[in-house]
Amino acid sequence: MNILFLDWKSIGNEDLIQAAKKLGISVTSYGFDNHIDDDDKEFMEKFEGDIGKLTLDFVLSFNYFPVVSKVCNKLGIEYAAWVYDNPAVRLFSYTLINKCNYIFVFDSQMYELFATQGFKNVFYLPMASAVERYDSMAVTDDMARKYGGDISFVGQLYTEDHTYYDRLEGKISEYTKGYLEGLINTQMSIQGVNIIESSLTEQAIAEMEKVLEIKPGYDSVATYEYLYANYVINRKITALERSEIIREIGKKYPVKLYTKDKTFSAEGVDNRGEADYYLEMPVVFKTSAINLNISLRSIQRGIPLRAMDIMGCGGFLLSNYQEDYLRFFVPGEDFVYYESKRDLMEKIEYYLSHEEERQDIAKRGHAKILADHTYERRLQEIIDIVTAGGT
Repeated sequence: MNILFLDWKSIGNEDLIQAAKKLGISVTSYGFDNHIDDDDKEFMEKFEGDIGKLTLDFVLSFNYFPVVSKVCNKLGIEYAAWVYDNPAVRLFSYTLINKCNYIFVFDSQMYELFATQGFKNVFYLPMASAVERYDSMAVTDDMARKYGGDISFVGQLYTEDHTYYDRLEGKISEYTKGYLEGLINTQMSIQGVNIIESSLTEQAIAEMEKVLEIKPGYDSVATYEYLYANYVINRKITALERSEIIREIGKKYPVKLYTKDKTFSAEGVDNRGEADYYLEMPVVFKTSAINLNISLRSIQRGIPLRAMDIMGCGGFLLSNYQEDYLRFFVPGEDFVYYESKRDLMEKIEYYLSHEEERQDIAKRGHAKILADHTYERRLQEIIDIVTAGGT
């Protein structure tokens, strides 16, 4: 089997290519710019010429790119896209109907959104973890001292860039400002259900659009509700939530924070800057007593890649509630979730003082990842669906 893999330096590239080698699959990496315009004719002409010379079973990429689908559809080559972003506005392109497409999404809510609209080429596929690579990483005492600790959080604070909501300050009416603040506060008190998209009013969207000028692309069927709910409101909620939770924990327990925003400072919080995904992040997960996951609010049910990696490293996972966990893992046995800030603080206190129980949970989570959620397993699932024509 021959696969052309679009290499845009996404997370997981090396692990997916290594998985293909283990399965005896030939993979050709093709350099790709993930910011390319969806109708870049120069790229399409070059791409058509390049892949037209090859004998391929299909083209594979992390995330979906309409410009690639157009070429594959023209040449009759199947295109498989494993989407790990949410929101993923490019999925709302008219090209999604192309017969060449096999789209794999990690959030069951996103899958159901397309399935209920009659799309037969969209499939639910959770993320994976490079368990064998993580298991092979030796952790020295010096590394444990440097990266280990009671509680760690690895991820963006969403204060670094694309802070669209903050740009609205002083530029929308007091009524709309109050409405949005009330909506944000309500959503922050709810886990497991997202009410933002269905609650945005025409007035609120019109005022935000006037300031931010975020619009669907020329070939997009994405709604204004979807765009403003996910790129503006849910992002702001996540920024508030992550900062507030980390500050609250830091008042009582030492926290090691690994994030892009080096300006963040709070009592009890050691801001270490970004952790390298391949070299440092696994060590953090392996050596921290509690690894915290606070999901981006636009991920409505899916298991974030961070959570898969924590368990894949053999780390103890304490996460907000996400419905898709329950498809594969048992709460209290493989991982632990919290339902509120109070519940979070109580569970931190409990599991920091119950080391044996915490370690047992981490071991069971790791075992399930190794058995069912490796890159080899996921790639084989993709291959099976593509070769079967989606049936």
